[in-house]
Amino acid sequence: MEERKITKSKQNEIDCKNCGAKLNFEPGTDSLKCQFCGALNKIEVDEEARAEAIQELDFNAYINNQADIAPKIEVTTVKCNSCGAETSFDPNVVSDECDFCGSPLVSAEAQTSQVIAPKAILPFKIEKKEGFNLYRTWLKKLWFAPNKLKKQAHQTEDLAGIYTPYWTYDSDTNTSYSGQRGDDYQTTETYYEDGQQKSRTVTKTRWTYASGRVSRFFNDVMVPASDTLPRKYVDKLEPWDLQNLVPYDTKYLAGFKTETYHVGLSEGFSMAKVKMKPVIRGDIRRHIGGDHQQISSMNTDYYSTTFKHILLPIWLSAYKYNDKIYRFMINARTGEVQGERPWSWIKITLAILGVAAIIGGIYWYSEVYQQQ
Repeated sequence: MEERKITKSKQNEIDCKNCGAKLNFEPGTDSLKCQFCGALNKIEVDEEARAEAIQELDFNAYINNQADIAPKIEVTTVKCNSCGAETSFDPNVVSDECDFCGSPLVSAEAQTSQVIAPKAILPFKIEKKEGFNLYRTWLKKLWFAPNKLKKQAHQTEDLAGIYTPYWTYDSDTNTSYSGQRGDDYQTTETYYEDGQQKSRTVTKTRWTYASGRVSRFFNDVMVPASDTLPRKYVDKLEPWDLQNLVPYDTKYLAGFKTETYHVGLSEGFSMAKVKMKPVIRGDIRRHIGGDHQQISSMNTDYYSTTFKHILLPIWLSAYKYNDKIYRFMINARTGEVQGERPWSWIKITLAILGVAAIIGGIYWYSEVYQQQ
């Protein structure tokens, strides 16, 4: 597996047409903004290029014939000794800090490599100031958090704007299965209680063999192409508004960093299959019908599979509590916040004891009431 990389290249620096200063992409717009004169430099999007950028690529043809000739970009990276993430920065910068854990970085052991360039990108929409507000709101709403968290939690000096890589997959599927269908029915049975014969209605299940075939088309199954951030949190940043993808252009990267993929295309499709499986199992259960279903075997064929390699925007930072780093991330399109957090086990224990006391009180009151 490839190392984790973040890129920040000189090629992403664009000069202002008005004063010549360096420009940054302005979230929520289609322009680059000069931080000195305030001039907006519009990013022109060619509609033909937009259509080509979001066009699906044939998965099998790419794996077998096109991977070696795909367009490449060159990146220079430095590995963080604390969390293992690899980042690169301007060659003129001697030191920086890791956006994933806040640890110091130095450029003494930088390495240069080439990676496949993405074809499409979702530009940043949420501004940094709004990102800070979303983070603070999220922090305040944490249940069972330590009392000192808000005072002691140390956030890094800045939010880092990161374009993180994704694979998206489309695929037709055809699944053959075998299993059992359970149909409920009612019957009357006789039993004895205190010497008296009584009857009651009971529900039983009649099982019969079932087999068949189901088909489903999957559109844009998303797989993060990096494990730098916890996958369980990154997945919860969905959904993304992929209908607003634009052609990959380094102008959108101005002022931001870009993480390169280290989950390969084939490995990504294996992960996509894992996401598809529960949906297919649901189709099988509906196809079997009845009141209950058991699936004994299922065999899925995938065909007409296509993919896209895209970049999606995340605001990323970390805070420190009791000398441990906790990371949080924000979907820079929708404002969805996910992240790691500390727990107060004292609060959790007191809550459990409180609930137990309430239940005990209700039970005691009901016993006393019945005795009166």
